[in-house]
Amino acid sequence: MSGRKPARVRPPAERPRTGARIAAVQALFQAEQTGEPHEAVIDQFIRHRIGLPGPGGFEDGRVPKADVPLFAAIVRAAAAHAETLDSIISAHLAAGWPLQRLDPVLRALLRAACAELWSGPEPPARIVIKDYLDVAHGFFGGEEPRFANGVLDAIARHLRAAEFAPEP
Repeated sequence: MSGRKPARVRPPAERPRTGARIAAVQALFQAEQTGEPHEAVIDQFIRHRIGLPGPGGFEDGRVPKADVPLFAAIVRAAAAHAETLDSIISAHLAAGWPLQRLDPVLRALLRAACAELWSGPEPPARIVIKDYLDVAHGFFGGEEPRFANGVLDAIARHLRAAEFAPEP
């Protein structure tokens, strides 16, 4: 999977939760690529990338409008439960397709989304999936968003089966 586009992720100005998810994907990617501790990356994002006025924006790796507590919670959950979350994601990939074979941005996106789905019943799974698909479309121009949709749908149905059960 290599259809990555330049980072042109632009959520509408009044979608701070989407901004938090974009920042979480970027932070998880950065932590994996640099080996920096997640707390250090969270701190860097809060100080240098989130909510700063002035020129620059998504093209510069900034996320001007982001829900900081949600951002930090996603990154912390993904880091604290990395082994469990990677196991869940891997179980929903095609046989013979290891998690490490995925594009690192796609891997970060799946980890962030899985952390949210695994952490509790709110927000609803369909909202989490839709938001991460918006993020995926911002980062990728190929088949990756469709791939992410399939994997996240399967994970959500596994982790939150009650949300997908037919109504009686």
